Amino acid sequence: MSRGEPPVRLLFLIGDTGGGHRSAATAVAQALENADPGRFAPFLCDPLRGPDARRWLRWVTGLYGPSIRISPWLWGVLWRAYGSPRLLRWLRRRFTSAAYGPVARAAAAWRPAVIVAFHPLAAEPAVRVRDRGTSWLPVITVITDLITVHPSWRDPAVDRVIVPSAAAADRCAQDGMPEGHYVEVGLPVAAEFCRPPASAAERHALQRSLGLSGQFLVVVTGGAEGSGGLYRRTAAILRTVENVGVVVICGRNRRLHRRLTRLAQRSWGRLTVHGFVANMADWLRCADIVVGKAGPGTIAEAACCAAPLVLTSYVPGQEEGNAEFVVRVGAGSYAPRPAGLAAEIRRLRDDPAALAAMRAASARAGRPRAAADIADLLAAVAEDALGRSEPPDLTYAAGPMDDTVLIDDTVLIDDTVLIDDAVLTDDGVTR
Repeated sequence: MSRGEPPVRLLFLIGDTGGGHRSAATAVAQALENADPGRFAPFLCDPLRGPDARRWLRWVTGLYGPSIRISPWLWGVLWRAYGSPRLLRWLRRRFTSAAYGPVARAAAAWRPAVIVAFHPLAAEPAVRVRDRGTSWLPVITVITDLITVHPSWRDPAVDRVIVPSAAAADRCAQDGMPEGHYVEVGLPVAAEFCRPPASAAERHALQRSLGLSGQFLVVVTGGAEGSGGLYRRTAAILRTVENVGVVVICGRNRRLHRRLTRLAQRSWGRLTVHGFVANMADWLRCADIVVGKAGPGTIAEAACCAAPLVLTSYVPGQEEGNAEFVVRVGAGSYAPRPAGLAAEIRRLRDDPAALAAMRAASARAGRPRAAADIADLLAAVAEDALGRSEPPDLTYAAGPMDDTVLIDDTVLIDDTVLIDDAVLTDDGVTR
């Protein structure tokens, strides 16, 4: 970046329903900074659960975590129902319309060169902001589900769709999107997950640096929500599998953390319990086996760390294809019952060759360049957008927009607006 040249502003739209959307956006922001320090200034805005979102919308989207923990079957029913084109149109008109105002205000305050949607309910409001503007403001979707991609992700009205897998690319092709409107890159993960795979000696050294004894290590995770019946599965491992240590990452599930902490007091030092951790890459890199639900972020991060996976569950609908994918490429196995999970861990512990083959397959499945490749694409689109005053001819037209819902008027006071607990000023400074 040239000295004195202002940074190129980007608006990243996320939704804190789970942790994957924010993690993906943060990974891409990190990759942009690593590639060209100071050249780009991404701003993360949550129009669904942030402080600028409507209260009822924050409440409804906040039900995602409890629903996938308590009644995942109900979430699956809703996920499938809103795959219907008619219900999806209703959802966008009556539900995501509440996100139009926060997105419009964020765009007016930050004045980005590109809007990037990392959440399926954020793309359509971004498209409305683009279409109501006076200059070209490209909208790009980065899909953060892995294999089974809901139609809400595949909005043809955006300017480009970045997909994480061949399966997701196939769905876009089936929708009628031409090649070039979507691009397969992979699921972005942070740079700390993308270092070369650790050797056995390096894994044991890393375990000791984390306060562990260096024995065969099982890392159990349930994503940001700590879902997947982790207590029963952890108890089964401790009860029936000897000579293994267990670390559980509970995320924001405080009740699970409390229950497992009590269990740890009776486990003779074999169980370590954490909530959110800032060094998840270290735990994945030093694990002999990673156990958890088939979340896309967990799979992508574990694969980049070359960690063997034993998957125990999936969120109905959006994660259904993930476990099948992991088993098919040889990167892991699927053991939905606690007894079967314990048996699979015993098998892998006692069969180093099988575990090594699984580790190698996991490394082959990883896409460590995904965040950097997405950053390169965004940089090219942003540079192109800055040189245009009119939009280019799009390769794929989605038809006319429904104008029944208006975006809230944007009001700026002294060119300053409060969004997501940060103050955006006209000179691009965040205070």
